[in-house]
Amino acid sequence: MADSRERIRGPSRDGREFLTSPRHVLRRLMLLSEGRQYREAAGVVGRLGPSVLRSVISELPIDLLLEALPHSVYLLESFYSRLNTVNPVPKPDVPTEAVMWQLVRLFANPHESGLRQRCSKLSQALGRFEPSLKVTLRERRKSLDNTVQGLGRHGLTADQNGQLICLHIALKSELQRHIEVYKQAVHKLEELSALTINQNPALSSHQRLLGISYADIQQRLIDNKTLLTILDKPALKQLPLLIENLTQRVQNDKEVLCAVGQIKRTDPQANFEKRPAAGLLMNFSRGCDVILNLMGPDDIIPPRGSVSEKGKVGTDGSSNSSFSDGYHSDDSATHNSEESDLVNSFKKLYTQSRTETLEALDHLPQLKQSHSLKEKILFSIIVLSFRSTHSLRERKVVEVRRTLCCILESSDEKTLSLDRAVRAHLYDTIDTFPLGDVERQVSNQVLSTLHEYPCLETCTPLVHYISVCVRLAWKMINQKVPYYLDNDFNLGNYEHY
Repeated sequence: MADSRERIRGPSRDGREFLTSPRHVLRRLMLLSEGRQYREAAGVVGRLGPSVLRSVISELPIDLLLEALPHSVYLLESFYSRLNTVNPVPKPDVPTEAVMWQLVRLFANPHESGLRQRCSKLSQALGRFEPSLKVTLRERRKSLDNTVQGLGRHGLTADQNGQLICLHIALKSELQRHIEVYKQAVHKLEELSALTINQNPALSSHQRLLGISYADIQQRLIDNKTLLTILDKPALKQLPLLIENLTQRVQNDKEVLCAVGQIKRTDPQANFEKRPAAGLLMNFSRGCDVILNLMGPDDIIPPRGSVSEKGKVGTDGSSNSSFSDGYHSDDSATHNSEESDLVNSFKKLYTQSRTETLEALDHLPQLKQSHSLKEKILFSIIVLSFRSTHSLRERKVVEVRRTLCCILESSDEKTLSLDRAVRAHLYDTIDTFPLGDVERQVSNQVLSTLHEYPCLETCTPLVHYISVCVRLAWKMINQKVPYYLDNDFNLGNYEHY
């Protein structure tokens, strides 16, 4: 055993022959890894030249090192740090993304407190070697957060009278109403005069129609008006909204299953059957966020669509470049006059509109003693407004792609140009774009959560406050340098207050 250990630890002679032979280096690294002597293996990698390093890393079974994480973190860090130092051209084909997802998996599950410090240098080395990994992490984190939001959109919906009921009950009632109306319309069609229902094409020619008498025109108007009165009812216009709601729910659940499938491929050992889907998605979103933070800022090559700083609009309407919770701009460019107006509008919303609405809530007997709850309601409306308008903007882009038969996952220049045109149109119409559905969605989310406070439904200042929040959020997220809600922002629960 002692001889074997000497054979592992001691390079022959001065080590030069050993360090120039890829076969010998690979053999020694495998022996050290089998003995879990990763620090010593990292020291060997740190002295390799470019050609030997390329040969070794192409033959080394990285999968075994991934399975050994976090113990093998020193060896993996040494590999990527050495690659960054020697900068071989072209870059060797190494599984950087597999390493990244393994790190995300570690932080998505319960782990010891020192794991972040152990993995920080490896994360930084990965970010320097492959800057595009940050884009991948951001997109996955955003996708997971949006999917979690979609899980919460299966609550109650408003019927034709504004009452909150189950979507499927609303659909059943609406369909029954349509059936009754259509039966009446069919019955009326059977009773129409022969003048109105003219099956002879010869009698429908332009010359014949010009020869119709005043009395015939009067009878035709009565028939058509009666039929229109039956069919053109405001109550019948609820069905498209309910179908759109149902479509969105189906899409949300598809995205949940897709996201869980991606996590299954990343972490096959995770217990998916007994864990809540939202908790699983949020854990992996947190893992992505931890690795992003460990990789550090984009100080080498800014990835496509990313920025190095974020401009924050705080709850007091002030603007700065902090990375803390709040509303941020995607760019650190100097605020122009329009952005300054938005910041001032947000400040006015929080200091004036919010205060006026808070006073109105103070007059509601059920909320008179619930000071923390009232503050929570008003701030939650701001948060929900940003989330709902952001979802609407992305949905409109996807709808245009579907309408024009574009591939939804396409990233070619023509499709991206179409997306930019849609966003430009939304920017040009931020003051007039109809947002009634979003206002109702935000209102329903608040009212369904606080169903024990029915007085909120009749609070006119609260309805106006929701309208102002939604419109301002729509303006801010549709800027050329859009503002958005931090993904790691935690809204909390009403029950805590």
